[in-house]
Amino acid sequence: MDKTAILRREILNQYGSVRKFAGVAGITYSTLTSALERGIEGMAYSSVIKMCDILGLNPVDFSRLGSGMVGDILLKEKVLNKYIKLNDAGQDKVLDYMDDLLLVKKYKR
Repeated sequence: MDKTAILRREILNQYGSVRKFAGVAGITYSTLTSALERGIEGMAYSSVIKMCDILGLNPVDFSRLGSGMVGDILLKEKVLNKYIKLNDAGQDKVLDYMDDLLLVKKYKR
């Protein structure tokens, strides 16, 4: 299945209609329908990335991002990259805050 077909399938599965998804994604309906008819290769890369993000798809191969997969890895990497930019005092503050959150039941897994 090509990427355009995968994208169309996911839009319909998750949103029920292309029009509804276009509204959520902030992409004009005519632009989206044209891309789904002719192929997404001509779409702006930023639009494709945005759609993949909303649909929970990997923008490289359009596979679903799931728990314990690329989505979680990217989130952990983002958190770690921000953490290592902090000085020692900032890192200590983050760790203290995390310890406080772990004491509250609603924030635990």
